[in-house]
Amino acid sequence: MSAVDPIPGAPPAALAEPTVPVRRGWIALLVAANLGLWMAFFTPLQVLLPQQVERIAPDAKETMLAVVTGAGALAAVLANPLAGALSDRTGGRVAGRRLGRRHLWTAGGALVGALALVLLAQQRTILGVTVVWVAAQVCFNAMLASLTTAVPDRVPVAQRGAVSGWVGIPQPLGLVLGVLLVTTLVTGHAAGYLAVAVAVLVLALPFALFTPDDPLPRAHRPPLSPRALLAAVSPRRHPDFGWAWITRFLIQLGNALGTLYLLYFLTDGVRHPDPDGALLVLILLYTAGLATTTVLAGWLSDRTGWRRVFVVVAGVVIAGAALLLAAAPVWSAVVVAALLLGAGYGVYLSVDAALITQVLPAAADRARDLGVINIANSAPQVLGPAISAPIVVHLGGYPALYGATALVTLLGSVLVLRIRTVR
Repeated sequence: MSAVDPIPGAPPAALAEPTVPVRRGWIALLVAANLGLWMAFFTPLQVLLPQQVERIAPDAKETMLAVVTGAGALAAVLANPLAGALSDRTGGRVAGRRLGRRHLWTAGGALVGALALVLLAQQRTILGVTVVWVAAQVCFNAMLASLTTAVPDRVPVAQRGAVSGWVGIPQPLGLVLGVLLVTTLVTGHAAGYLAVAVAVLVLALPFALFTPDDPLPRAHRPPLSPRALLAAVSPRRHPDFGWAWITRFLIQLGNALGTLYLLYFLTDGVRHPDPDGALLVLILLYTAGLATTTVLAGWLSDRTGWRRVFVVVAGVVIAGAALLLAAAPVWSAVVVAALLLGAGYGVYLSVDAALITQVLPAAADRARDLGVINIANSAPQVLGPAISAPIVVHLGGYPALYGATALVTLLGSVLVLRIRTVR
């Protein structure tokens, strides 16, 4: 799409519904940017932060990890829609060149977020870790707000399932590569944080530098008023958007409940002799399951026009895997569960992402509205530690935790049937 309107009176390119299929090079750069982003999110959460917290507070590691990750997730809840709303209204010129709406946020989030990771490695108190992790979460959620909007901004509806499938792969792949990076290629959590910071910059900046980003004319940019920035989408006026949010929230809450204490589950529940190595094996299996299903499910969803049934099937598979963990906390069962979780989540990632882009209320507020949707990703990271810690410590341990994971996930997947405007 051109940055210049081809027809007088037509909406500017930044607001027009995309009709030209995106090319493989564009998809590859978007996938790389998302890979860097998810490495920055997941590698600290799964490896570096648990190790760092255990060194600082070994006798209260579960509670302190919940404090750190919960504070970071709360910051993400606030930062994502705010950055999205600002992105929708971004414009101006630098050195005579008109700025687009998105890439400034992608590049800025990567640069400042990488600096935050370097500073995080230097922290020696729980308070210091919490404060700097919050700063990192703000930066990376600004990136997430802009990168998430790339699909509805530039990808036609008939291509969104397949593209969303490719964009979904970096989530688990980022964790795999991040874990390999910080456990085999570098040693020590300080070097690990630095390596992840470099990866973010190398992977994310090319998308911001070498892909188009249509500017939005000033006449189409609403004022930057607090009321406009904080305005929420009314679920009464847009019920399908509301149900899409609830579905995403519940499934991501199940994911948060099931993954936060995975390293501790392998140590204390399964009693694996090498929990760090076992975690890497599970992540690889999970990624293999996801990679097998995500692009295929997205392509099938595009071909059939069906979205909701794929989400329901995904939820059933994920819930079944969680029940297996609850009933049989042994290594062989955990291996099977990892494959099932990856397969189910792969279907969910691609199809639900495409579904959500079809219920966004307005093109002018895509990033803000997707930021609101992304609250359904980050809010469970706040609630997950608050719910899972007492379950593990006081209310039945890991079997109860994974039973709750199955229940919440299944409920979220069934509620997608309340969406009416998408098949």
